[in-house]
Amino acid sequence: MAGDSSNLDAAIESLLNVEKQMRLAGDVAGTRKAVIDIVELCYKAGAWKTLNDQIVLLSKRRGQVKQAITAMVQKAMEYIDLTPDMDTRIELIKTLSSVSAGKIYVEIERARLIKRLAKIKEEQGKIDEAADLMQEVAVETFGSMAKTEKIAFILEQVRLCLDRQDFVRAQILSRRISTRVFDADPSKEKKKPKEGDSIVQDAPAEIPSLLELKRIYYELMIRYYSHNNDYLEICRCYKAIYDIPAIKEDPAKWIPILRKICWYLVLAPHDPMQSSLLNATLEDKNLSEIPNFRLLLKQLVTMEVIQWTSLWEFYRNEYENEKLLGGALGAKTEEDLKLRIIEHNILVVSKYYSRITLKRIADLLCLSLQEAEKHLSDMVNSKSLIAKIDRPMGVVRFRTAQDSNGVLNSWATNLEKLLDLVEKSCHQIHKETMIHKAVLKA
Repeated sequence: MAGDSSNLDAAIESLLNVEKQMRLAGDVAGTRKAVIDIVELCYKAGAWKTLNDQIVLLSKRRGQVKQAITAMVQKAMEYIDLTPDMDTRIELIKTLSSVSAGKIYVEIERARLIKRLAKIKEEQGKIDEAADLMQEVAVETFGSMAKTEKIAFILEQVRLCLDRQDFVRAQILSRRISTRVFDADPSKEKKKPKEGDSIVQDAPAEIPSLLELKRIYYELMIRYYSHNNDYLEICRCYKAIYDIPAIKEDPAKWIPILRKICWYLVLAPHDPMQSSLLNATLEDKNLSEIPNFRLLLKQLVTMEVIQWTSLWEFYRNEYENEKLLGGALGAKTEEDLKLRIIEHNILVVSKYYSRITLKRIADLLCLSLQEAEKHLSDMVNSKSLIAKIDRPMGVVRFRTAQDSNGVLNSWATNLEKLLDLVEKSCHQIHKETMIHKAVLKA
């Protein structure tokens, strides 16, 4: 064994001399070859510690050429999967990572190394360490990295942040991906780089396609929005997944997603965005495949009071089935569903009545007086409707919302009436004075 190590040391020494001569002579190809030969020699001898030492040594040599370091890192990366045990693998990845740190010409290799190290840490259950490692790398600044690889890397950063419940950082990272990227047509992109452009490398084979990345991105965003029950945004994410061609072609895939879209539309608070999405979904021909959900959306669009008890009896089984079809809707959804139906009913009442007693509203909504008043107050606070409650009389007055032009027009009309009245009064006074004067003269 001692003989083998001395032979290896002698072989490395002679190759280091060759590398030095080539480097000082400025022979790039020769230096590259000598560096790769040293790395290969250490690998074939199974001397992993020597390999790590040589990688560090070669990278620190005076005037070392960039091409030689790039070739050395790329060659050593091929041996990562061939290491005898996990400790050796981690040590090799760390060595290569430290060598490539701060060198712009091996930034892509470093990003890939960090990703592999983070994966190992995650498999060992060290989610926090994996997330911290991934956040060190800002791939969005890499000019020569393929677009799909960049997106995949950022999505991995987002996923690890969500796994460690760091929702603020997950949102910040997710904003580094523009959703317009997913709508780009890859066939129309320019093939030949112009003079002076950095050459973009091809993405590795394991990187998913752009449409697959779009699905992963929106699934991660659903996880993020589910944390704070932002139902409308969850619905928009499902809508984006639903529009992916591969999903739309397969009923087994799109039916569960369309069901989710309908549920979250019903759960989302009433606002213009929710209304437009609701109407767009009702126009979808595929909705006829799930008639119960079509009926549910139709009830929300129709200006009629919905009885909560009968609705819940009818849709309870569908709600329970959702857990089997594509994951539960969340812990608070049953309460929120009831709340949305109450809000819908209050809006319906406000359309038909300008004045109504609080008791009559409570009867229509199947609620107690206190609950009806609370829900009304909440809706007025959130500016969903304009109303005033006369509590001693127990009367509610509804008003339609007026825009600034409407308010100005009503003011102008009132001023016009006032001026007419003043003019008539002046005319009458003048007339009276004239008659009085005539009587006095007589």
